[in-house]
Amino acid sequence: MPLEALMTLGSPRPITRWGEPVLHRPCRPVDEFGPDLWNLLCDMFATNAAADGAGLAAPQIGVDLAVFVYDCPDAYGRRRRGLVCNPRIELAAEPLDDTDLEGCLSLPGAYLPVPRPDFAICHGQDQFGQPVKVAGTGVLARCLQHETDHLGGVVMEDHLTAAERRDLRRRHRKVAARYPDSWPS
Repeated sequence: MPLEALMTLGSPRPITRWGEPVLHRPCRPVDEFGPDLWNLLCDMFATNAAADGAGLAAPQIGVDLAVFVYDCPDAYGRRRRGLVCNPRIELAAEPLDDTDLEGCLSLPGAYLPVPRPDFAICHGQDQFGQPVKVAGTGVLARCLQHETDHLGGVVMEDHLTAAERRDLRRRHRKVAARYPDSWPS
């Protein structure tokens, strides 16, 4: 199924929250590229759009599969959209961009600065199993790293100090009522 169709045919699903086991363990690799994967990708794009997200990994909708979608700008303001199955991230050693706020749809409404390299290359496969390479700057670089982390069982708070984790959780509690368990569907 072409990317344009994947981005328009799905239905939003509820987003899985931090603490659910599927978010804290490595995902299974994608090894079947066909209608089941395409249906999942349709729902992932729809969920990400409904939540106004930059990206969404399969475990964030409760699916233990190594795939993510993205829809966000790069450092030049260009909108970039796509997906990566079985990603491997290649990071620049320096510099770290420690001024940008980062949030997670699985802990909605809470943001803190998370130091990350401001350039990343993600290698993987597309929806047909063909090799894909996505180079990103700005928000896209952050998104590629954040979503690849999810597929390895790492959530954003794993990059924070204990005090920063408490602050992030406090920020989420202040707005949690805006995000019921069914959000964003």
